[in-house]
Amino acid sequence: MKSFIKYKDFLDEKARYYESPDFIKDDPVSIIHNFQAKNDIEISGFMTATISWGRRKSIIKCAKKIIELMDYSPYDFIINHERKDLDRFNSFVYRTFNSIDIKFFIESLKNIYKFHNGLENLFSKSEKELSLLNNISNFKKIFFEIKHEKRTTKHISDPKMGSASKRLNMFLRWMVRSPKNGVDMGIWKKIKPSDLSCPLDVHSGNIARKLNLITRKNNDIKALEELDINLRKLDNNDPVKYDFALFGLGIYEGF
Repeated sequence: MKSFIKYKDFLDEKARYYESPDFIKDDPVSIIHNFQAKNDIEISGFMTATISWGRRKSIIKCAKKIIELMDYSPYDFIINHERKDLDRFNSFVYRTFNSIDIKFFIESLKNIYKFHNGLENLFSKSEKELSLLNNISNFKKIFFEIKHEKRTTKHISDPKMGSASKRLNMFLRWMVRSPKNGVDMGIWKKIKPSDLSCPLDVHSGNIARKLNLITRKNNDIKALEELDINLRKLDNNDPVKYDFALFGLGIYEGF
């Protein structure tokens, strides 16, 4: 067996330590804990995950602003808004995600809930394989089936184009994994935790390399596929629990 197997007990311990309610307050996942209705959790989570790059404090601040602009009722706003209601987003900007982008996201989500039976249905629609990477690619096609600006397409990643799709995999973790430890929500039942992929970013990637979980230098789809295989060797039923260990070791412990 590869040498990363010897780190299983260590990673299990770190995953248990960091997957706790104490983790929530400084993490973007805190946004979705403000809601109880399934559709509100989905939409707030999707929008938060979309802007999840940069400093976590900035992400949380911006996500709170989005929820405020949606009158603290994300699903109701998505379904019932009129064109004039989008004017409130005219000055919105977070890094490269601007008013053009967020207005389209709102319109696309309305299309998805009205004509595609919601987000869970789309992500669980395609054939089951080792992971949900094909589902993510298919989701992007449907997300942009209505009229859109070309610039906005960059805000939804596509594994078939080489992306590790960190933000969408993080969103899927929030929706699918069990809420028993007080972090993830577990509101989606059509997808199993065993199908999830780790949200691979700079921090988790660096730690994964130190622990021999991946050998590839770039945090791309090939690195994610390698990480998927190896994390399943550690826990085939819940491989993405190790996201907490990798992230915690990188952010909090400087491992």
